[in-house]
Parts: sequence; structure tokens; C-alpha cells
Amino acid sequence: MNARVRRVRGARESLASIVLGLETVVVFLAGLTLHGLDALPNVPSWWGIVAGVVFAVVLVLTIPVLRYRWGIALGWVWQVIIAAGGFIVPALLFVALIFGGMYAYATIKGGALDASNLL
Repeated sequence: MNARVRRVRGARESLASIVLGLETVVVFLAGLTLHGLDALPNVPSWWGIVAGVVFAVVLVLTIPVLRYRWGIALGWVWQVIIAAGGFIVPALLFVALIFGGMYAYATIKGGALDASNLL
């Protein structure tokens, strides 16, 4: 029997995927909050739920591509978009600061750990 060998994931990829996975839940709940507060101007409040679900799916779809440099950069794009949501609901700015900090730590420290493991 040939056992399938799993690809070795680095610390940066693993830590970043954990952060984006947790952020998925928070983004979905933020969409429910947008709906509940009726915080979206000039559009029906149910668009908050749609935005939360779509953004959560986008975050989940980003996790498999974190092995590439452009995948890490894409994760940073999502962090900036979440921060921009703070203009609509100021609490999202707090979420962006927390998860942006965690994502920064995951990518920077994870990359340093990966580099030290190559030595």
C-alpha cells in the first residue's frame, strides 16, 4: 500500500490559516450585526448578512493559497477591507486591530520560524 505523503506546512502558513479561520466566524457575526443594527446606509439591512457570508467564504477560500506569497498578501488585503468596514461600524475597527495584529504576528514570526528551521 502506498501511503499518501502529506505536504509539510510551515509555521507562517499554519499560523495565518488559524487566524483567518477564527476571523471567518467574527466576520460572519459582524454581518449579522450590520443587519441587526440596520447600519448600512441606503441599502436594505439584509445586505449585511450577505456581506458577512460572502466575506466569510472569501476568507475560507484564502486559507488554501496561504502557501504562496500572493496568498499571504491576499490575507493582508482582507485585513485592510475589514478595517475599512470600521467606517460603517466602528467596532469593526477594533476587530481589524486585533486580527490584523494576530495576522501580522502569524506572518512575521511564522516566517522567522520557517527561516530558522531551514538552517
